[in-house]
Amino acid sequence: MGMTEKQLKSSNKPDKEMPLVQYENVTKKFGDVEVLKGLDLEIKQGEKVALIGPSGSGKTTIIRMLMTLEKPSGGVISLNGEPLWHKKIGDKLVPADEKHLRKLRSDIGMVFQHFNLFPHMTILRNVTEAPIHVLGLSKEEANERAVDMLNKVGLGDKLDAYPEQLSGGQKQRVAIARAVVMHPKVMLFDEVTSALDPELVGEVLQVIRDLAKETDMAMILVTHEMDFARDIADRVVFLHNGQIEEEGHPEDIFETPESERLQGFLSRFLNT
Repeated sequence: MGMTEKQLKSSNKPDKEMPLVQYENVTKKFGDVEVLKGLDLEIKQGEKVALIGPSGSGKTTIIRMLMTLEKPSGGVISLNGEPLWHKKIGDKLVPADEKHLRKLRSDIGMVFQHFNLFPHMTILRNVTEAPIHVLGLSKEEANERAVDMLNKVGLGDKLDAYPEQLSGGQKQRVAIARAVVMHPKVMLFDEVTSALDPELVGEVLQVIRDLAKETDMAMILVTHEMDFARDIADRVVFLHNGQIEEEGHPEDIFETPESERLQGFLSRFLNT
C-alpha cells in the first residue's frame, strides 16, 4: 500500500481542518472481486452520515474497515488525522501493528446486525465489562456510567435480567448502550434493525435518533430504512458497485436525486 505525497501531507494538516474520519483512494478486494474502487470519503466531527445503496455496493465493508475488521487492499484510512492501518515512521507510512490498531480502535464504537451480548452475564455486566477492562474504570464508575446509559435507552429496569429474557429490540438497545458507554468519537451502525421483527424496529431507531440529537459523536449508519436516513443524517451517501454514485443533504438526495441509479434505487422504496 504505497503512499502518495498528497496522502503524506494530508496527515500533517492542523486539527481544525482535519476530518474525523478520512478515506483516501481506498480499495478492497475479496479474491478477484473489487468491492470498493478508489473510495474518497470524509466524515466531520459530530457529523451523522447515512450510507445507502443496493446489497453488495460496499456499505458494510466501509465501516468494517474503519472498525479494523477488514483490511483495505489499497489507500489510506485516517482517524483524527492519524493513519489507521498504517503507522508513521519518520516520513514513511508502514503497516500498523496490533498495538497501534488497538489504540485507535478505542475511539470507534460499532453496533452490528446481531447483538453479540454475553449470554451468561446480566445486562448491567454486559455494559460494564469493557469500561472496567478496557478503559480501566473502577466498578463503581463503570456501574454509574452503565446505569445512566441503560436508563437513556429505556432499560433501567432490566439491569439484573439476562439477554435470553429480553426481546430482540431490547437486546439491540443493550448493544447500543454497551458501545456508547465507551464514549467513542465515532459510532458505526451496520443495518442494526435488519434482524429484528418489524414491530421492534421503531424502538431501536428511536434510541439512535435520540442519541444523534443528544451527543456530539459522529455516526456512520448503514441502513435500508429510508425515512430514518432522511430524518437522522446530515448527509446521505449513495453507493453503487463499490463507488460513491451521489451524495448530499437528505432533502436533495430524496427529493431531487440526480443519477438514474439513485432514482431507480429510491423508487423501489417509494413504490412499496
